[in-house]
Amino acid sequence: MTEPVGNAYVGSPVPRREDARLLAGRGRFVGGLRLPDMVHAYVVRSPVAHARVTGYDLSAARAADGVVDVIGVRDASDLRLPCVSPGPGQRELSYPLLDDVVRYVGQPLAVVVAGTPAAARDAADLVTVDYDELPPAIGVEHAVDPDAPRLYPDWGTNVATDFEVGDPRGDCAAAAHDAAHVVDMTFRFGRASPYPLEPRAIVASYAEETLTIRASTQAPHHVRDHAADLFGLRYDRVRVISRETGGGFGAKEHLYPDEALVCLAAIRTGRPVRWSEEPADRLVATLPARAAVHRGILAMDADGRFVALYADVLADLGAHPANCGIAPAAVSATMLPGPYRFDRVGARVRGAVTTSTPTGSYRGFGQPEAAWTRERLIDEAARRAGIDPVELRLRNMIGPDELPYTTRTWQDYDSGDYPRVLRTLRDSVVAPHRDDGRRRGIGFACHVETTGMGPSMGMKAIGIQAGGFETAVVQMEPDASVVVSAGVVGIGQGIETALAQIAADHVGVALDDVRVVLGDTTTTPYSSIGSIASRALAVSGGALTRAAAQLRTRILEIAGHQLEVDPADLEIVDSTVRVKGTPQVARTLREIATAAWRGWDLPDGSTPGLLERVSYEPVAYTYACGAHAAAVAVDPATGAVEVEGYWLVNDSGVLVNPAIVAGQLRGAVAQGIGMALFEEIGYTPDGQPNASYDLPTTREVPDINVTTLETPSPRTPGGMKGVGEGGTVSSTAAVGNAVAAALPEIADRITDTPMTPYALWRLPRHASSPGQ
Repeated sequence: MTEPVGNAYVGSPVPRREDARLLAGRGRFVGGLRLPDMVHAYVVRSPVAHARVTGYDLSAARAADGVVDVIGVRDASDLRLPCVSPGPGQRELSYPLLDDVVRYVGQPLAVVVAGTPAAARDAADLVTVDYDELPPAIGVEHAVDPDAPRLYPDWGTNVATDFEVGDPRGDCAAAAHDAAHVVDMTFRFGRASPYPLEPRAIVASYAEETLTIRASTQAPHHVRDHAADLFGLRYDRVRVISRETGGGFGAKEHLYPDEALVCLAAIRTGRPVRWSEEPADRLVATLPARAAVHRGILAMDADGRFVALYADVLADLGAHPANCGIAPAAVSATMLPGPYRFDRVGARVRGAVTTSTPTGSYRGFGQPEAAWTRERLIDEAARRAGIDPVELRLRNMIGPDELPYTTRTWQDYDSGDYPRVLRTLRDSVVAPHRDDGRRRGIGFACHVETTGMGPSMGMKAIGIQAGGFETAVVQMEPDASVVVSAGVVGIGQGIETALAQIAADHVGVALDDVRVVLGDTTTTPYSSIGSIASRALAVSGGALTRAAAQLRTRILEIAGHQLEVDPADLEIVDSTVRVKGTPQVARTLREIATAAWRGWDLPDGSTPGLLERVSYEPVAYTYACGAHAAAVAVDPATGAVEVEGYWLVNDSGVLVNPAIVAGQLRGAVAQGIGMALFEEIGYTPDGQPNASYDLPTTREVPDINVTTLETPSPRTPGGMKGVGEGGTVSSTAAVGNAVAAALPEIADRITDTPMTPYALWRLPRHASSPGQ
């Protein structure tokens, strides 16, 4: 492979280097790990939704063949995990590994450890738990009713936190008072479950006073810190290793109670303990998301100018505030305005507990819910006012000359051209034409996406117990090969390839000469929150951009000293540093690197070696943007929806690898279609989750036409913004607007996700007449 000239790698769709080992079956997954003397854990879970545990009998399980240990509530009574993103005045800031009050089906009650998975499973059946059942509180709207059962009687309420974002409700109502059009709708979001290809898994071992955790995680240092604090260990005595992570989507961004119990078992037994989430447990054990109710109000004047937007956001926290707590709902509020101007924007955010699995983060982190609420309100306003929905959006869209732009909900947009994105999309859409008795519609949706989480002090100011900086280390070895080390991890997003591209370009070496090391808290730089929130490339890539540039400068300084020329007159070509215009005056990179590591012929005051370490603290978030369009066909007889066409235009700044970006967008759109039409964890009145969960397949996901634009961020070294979540943010709303367009007579009742055939089929029977 030839070496770069300028940006030969950044911007190029080079194949993902991860794929060579993954497609050949050489991936290093936790589930395939085998260690000497390893034993296996099985988690005993509650079959009831709400109860007081009145008795445990673990004796029969402990006496069973092959059992090594059984851990019950008394063995972990003081162990609690923190809520990293609490809301203002949040009533609980941590949660226990095991509790003698059950608040959801699937809550861990005990852990059995045995020599084989089968022995652990069999012994788990011998654990006896006695319950005094209590009434459940299913559904967040029921939970906030004054007469609902209290999950925490000491609170006197089920509301854990209650606060406002942006303009107060009264100010928004006053702004809307004389508006020509006011749209008031209530939206309900089905509880959706992240579904990574690799389930949650962990192997924990304890030897020589060191706890080693091999986990499928998005945030190794985050897990390390919490495990150390949990067990009272020094941080240098806990090592977390994350190799491949077969998808995360937000579900693997923290240490779960069941995973912590496996670590406790390793400490107690002194043997490696392996646990993988059972397929049947995923719907009750892995944290779901999206569960919320929004009452949204949009007001506009007679000319179609947006006057005010307000939402009452009621989030279902499940049994307790989890690691990210109320944060997804807070993001729904802060990202409510999208790419539009409003005189007033605000939201009330409440989080309430229910007798259901605690909720957490999922791709988009509250932004798909904000987009659904805003974009459905806009489409309904356009329908009532008789304005084309694309034209209405363009009338109110923030222009590129207005950026940077601070929204009424405190977001400081950096760069972009939102109208261009929407116009490009509009010109790309080709409506399908078929006469088969189905009703057809095209829906549009637009968004601004918050990416590149940071800065650290900003996170502290809003109560997040973590930092937002990233550190990159880049080193040229004596043979001129380059090693990059970063604290973020690969979760299927191609970060290993993208970081290698940045390093190759900015150092000036061939891509094949760069190795990227990730996923080990002992050997990689500290990353407080890892690969979450569309930040891995924007923040870690920013650090690497600076570190690699510094390494190149250092190489040129050494070469200039050795060649007795000004470093500004040198260039790196074909593994050689040479004088511009006089290529015969040169030294190879290997000669320079070898000299540097031997301390030979270096400039005065220069230290030996070729290593640069840079910590990059974002000055603020970066903001990507996108516009989506979906074409659907709806069978009025059955309510079945087919997505026949899909188009999107996305701008996430400088694209390091366009092929990876397109893949990220297409995969995220598939998840958004799933949320729109299929995916939901439902509950019976007594708190039992449904046994099935429908996912979209290749039959339900059409060809997705992707167009990318590039407006560099002025905030990030390299100009990158995040992209991993962009496909999810507007996709659900685009499908919803398309369904509403196909069924205009009940458009104002298209409010809830998922829009299953039954949900749509029953709407015409109860449809209200369109308002004005």
